[in-house]
Amino acid sequence: MNRFQDSVYQLIVETSTNLPGDVRQAIKAAQEAEDSATRAGLSLLTIATNIEMAECNVSPICQDTGMPTFVVHTPVGANQLIMKEQIRQAIAQATKDGKLRTNSVDSLTGGNTGDNLGPGTPVIHFEQWDKDDIDVRLILKGGGCENKNIQYSLPTELEGLGKAGRDLDGIRKCVMHAVYQAQGQGCSAGFIGVGIGGDRTTGYELAKQQLFRRVDDTNEIDELRQLEEYVMEHANQLGIGTMGFGGQVTLLGCKVGVMNRLPASFFVSVAYNCWAYRRQGVLLSAETGEIKEWLYPEGDTVSMKSQAISEAEQAASEGAAQRREVVLQTPITEEQVRELRVGDIVIINGEMHTGRDALHKHLMDHDSPIDLNGSVIYHCGPVMMKDGDNWVVKAAGPTTSIREEPYQGDIMKKFGIRAVIGKGGMGAKTLAALQEHGAVYLNAIGGAAQYYAECFKRVNGVDFLEFGIPEAMWHLQTEGFAAIVTMDAHGNSLHAEVEQDSLAKLSRFKEPVFK
Repeated sequence: MNRFQDSVYQLIVETSTNLPGDVRQAIKAAQEAEDSATRAGLSLLTIATNIEMAECNVSPICQDTGMPTFVVHTPVGANQLIMKEQIRQAIAQATKDGKLRTNSVDSLTGGNTGDNLGPGTPVIHFEQWDKDDIDVRLILKGGGCENKNIQYSLPTELEGLGKAGRDLDGIRKCVMHAVYQAQGQGCSAGFIGVGIGGDRTTGYELAKQQLFRRVDDTNEIDELRQLEEYVMEHANQLGIGTMGFGGQVTLLGCKVGVMNRLPASFFVSVAYNCWAYRRQGVLLSAETGEIKEWLYPEGDTVSMKSQAISEAEQAASEGAAQRREVVLQTPITEEQVRELRVGDIVIINGEMHTGRDALHKHLMDHDSPIDLNGSVIYHCGPVMMKDGDNWVVKAAGPTTSIREEPYQGDIMKKFGIRAVIGKGGMGAKTLAALQEHGAVYLNAIGGAAQYYAECFKRVNGVDFLEFGIPEAMWHLQTEGFAAIVTMDAHGNSLHAEVEQDSLAKLSRFKEPVFK
């Protein structure tokens, strides 16, 4: 098995950088179903561009390469101890090569191991089977969509849907609610895996296992097939849309599994996955460890640049003249910010600064290492590589902003920050601070890590590298960074509007469907 580690490394790189063909087909269908001139249509154009860029650059599709989770089926007698160690070494090498972000963090100290190795990371599940080959599957599920996983204990009361009982109709309501509650924070349009039954732990495992199914397969259990079809049709009537901007396509796939449960417990567990649905698998020779077969359609067989999409790009370009586009050079003034309105497209040039959870917590009680008056804070944990003495941005899409809700308003006012960029929007406290202080929230396209990395022409410096690369404060020279105003200084929030509208639409699905 002298080729096993190399084969696992190839699997990691392919999973991180090249979306499988079945996922690409689902995204292409969504793009062709959406109005290309809308915010959702523009977002899907950016997503399609990013997919192609990641493939060509062999760089991460999204900067959050998630928790690497392997499911390995081995013949009887295979040495799983050696396999586990070689998987770990392949993970470390892929991290060193910039194909994975440093994502393994000590839960007590906050320290980042720097190589994606540590207690619990990566996750490796071994199972024996009666075949001669080795089946290795990997899913990279980022933290933003992982945070939108949800588990229900039936019976329960659901907002907008009323009582959900211990039957197929109650399960249906839970799945619909799971899509609603994710909004744009999970980088919609997304995919969901649903686990019915089990205990709290195995229910979530079953839900995640569904994400290893092909997008275009058909459930063998008739009741579950009907449920999947129902959810795919009706979830896309909620109007949440790509990035939560509103639109025709909210869900790209729904897969449901079932297992037995305890009499007293009835769990419905939902694993939400963003559009950057990174999972792949290989069949390996048990003698050499060489790759015999890729288990999902390879991405480069499905180009995102179809004729229909080219036409959509042209339509979007023509529609751009009707949208307000504002170019801002940092530092930004309060007067410039108060002229912006929800829906405006903002192009930022100049220096901006990344800041995530560790930085926001730190700045609440400490001074900033640099002057932030008039500045832009980007909620981003990039993938960075050293080129000699210089740092290079390899992937740099936005992270979910709502995590910073306890801090953001106070920090903006304390340091004079005029714009915050992230994904998924923020809450009432931040909205009030934007109005009082004179600032805006800009929504970038979640997962578009290659698209945005091109906007960063130089790394001017870094502070708090001791927090780890994703949590450090990177000072980036920016050119042509485009994002949409979704919360302005006048009390308007697109996110609040879409959530309220989708809740009203969700309530249409109260009545029983399955007898």
